[in-house]
Amino acid sequence: MSELPDDDKRSDDGEAPDDGEAPEDGERPDGGELAQDRPELPLDSDIEVDESTQGRPLPVHFRPVYLLAVFTGGTVGTAAREAINLAWPANGGVPWAIFTVNLAGAMLLGILLESLARRGEDRGLRRSLRLFFGTGMMGGFTTYSALVVDSVLLIGDGWAGAGIAYGLGTVLVGAVATAIGIWIGALFNRPRGNRLRSGSSS
Repeated sequence: MSELPDDDKRSDDGEAPDDGEAPEDGERPDGGELAQDRPELPLDSDIEVDESTQGRPLPVHFRPVYLLAVFTGGTVGTAAREAINLAWPANGGVPWAIFTVNLAGAMLLGILLESLARRGEDRGLRRSLRLFFGTGMMGGFTTYSALVVDSVLLIGDGWAGAGIAYGLGTVLVGAVATAIGIWIGALFNRPRGNRLRSGSSS
């Protein structure tokens, strides 16, 4: 029996068969990667998914309601920090009030962001809470500019060891405080079923 001509070597759907090996999943025949299979980076939480009239993502910080949330939260946080600083003067040249404020703010921010992240997408009320309490209030409450200034002043006054320990200690202990805050946020925002199981096992 004679072979069919090349034009007849087609499948029922009209496509010619592929003589080469079939590409693996996630790869093009030329060895490239399929676009839809590439992992996508998460969007910036301050960039709206909805498109603007120009067809581009609309930044949240252009919306007056969110600007007001950050401004109001920042005012409250800054006032609270200044009140603590006035009520707790520096002892031995070390500003313990600022040290405590920065650590407390780091832990509270960890609790807040972890709790909000576990409750759903960063939209609506959750976004407003993040901007008011996180960006605004905790942003005004904590102060790393004062941390740097106080560290330099301690070093300039001849307390080099205290200044370096104060600066590095705030950053390192602050990282631990943030980790503790994240742990607390995760602990109190687990799915209800997990909380019940952990309670019954104890």
